[in-house]
Amino acid sequence: MLAEAPAYSCGQLLGPEMRAAQLRPQALLTCLNLLSGHQPRRLFHGKSRTRFNGKFINRLKVPKPLPFAPDVETFFTLIGRGLKKHASKFPTWKSLFALAPADFRAIGIEPPRLRRYLIRWIEKYRVGNLGPGADFLYVEDGIALLKIASSTTTTGVRCVVNVPPGIEKPISTLPIKLVRPIGYKIVGLRTITGPFARLLPGNDGAVVKVTEGMWEDKRGRKIDGGERRQTYIRHKRRSMARREALEAESLKKI
Repeated sequence: MLAEAPAYSCGQLLGPEMRAAQLRPQALLTCLNLLSGHQPRRLFHGKSRTRFNGKFINRLKVPKPLPFAPDVETFFTLIGRGLKKHASKFPTWKSLFALAPADFRAIGIEPPRLRRYLIRWIEKYRVGNLGPGADFLYVEDGIALLKIASSTTTTGVRCVVNVPPGIEKPISTLPIKLVRPIGYKIVGLRTITGPFARLLPGNDGAVVKVTEGMWEDKRGRKIDGGERRQTYIRHKRRSMARREALEAESLKKI
C-alpha cells in the first residue's frame, strides 16, 4: 500500500522567512531601514466578527483616533459632504462609534443619503480602509511634514518619510522611528508628489494639511438626465434642433 503523504500547514509550506516578508505588514521604519517589504492597502487588519460557541458575534469596539483624524470634527472634515456641521452632535469620539445605525436618524443626520454615507465611513474606519495621510504618525495642528530620507544600508535608495515638525538635521542620522506614507513618492531629485502634498520653498520637503473632502467618495454627475432619461433627452434635443433649422429655412424663403 502506498504511504499517505504527510499533511503540511500553510505556514510550514511557506517557511518562516517568507511568512515574515509576505504576511506581516512593515510600515514603520526603525533606524531608517528603508527597504521594508510588503505594504498593505489597508492600514489595520483584523476580523470584524469573533467566533464564540459556534456563532459569530460582531465586535463593536471603538477604534482609536489617528494623528491625522484626532477628533470627530477633523474626521468629518476629511470625509466631506458638509458633515462638519453635524460634529457638535457627537461630544466624544466614542459617541460616534457607539451609536447604532437607527440612532443617526434620531439625532438629525439628514438626508438619508448623507446618513448612509456616514455609516459607511464609520465601518470603513473600523477596518482601516482610509484615505491619504491616515498612516501619518507626526501631525501638528492638522499639518504633516514630509521629508526625503536616504537608506543607511543601500546606496542610492531614497523614499518619502513623515517626520516630526521642526526637524532640520539630516534625516539619515535621526535615531527615531519614521513611517513611509503610502501614496507619496519622489520625482526628480528632491520633489515630493502625492495626494494634497504642497512643496516647501526650495524643495525642502512638503506638507500635507487636513483639507475638506480629502477622503470624500466623489459622486458622479448626470449627463443628459442620467442613464434612464438620456435617450429621451437627446431625442428631444435633436427634434428641437431640426425644428429650429426648418424655421430658419422658411424665414429665408420669405
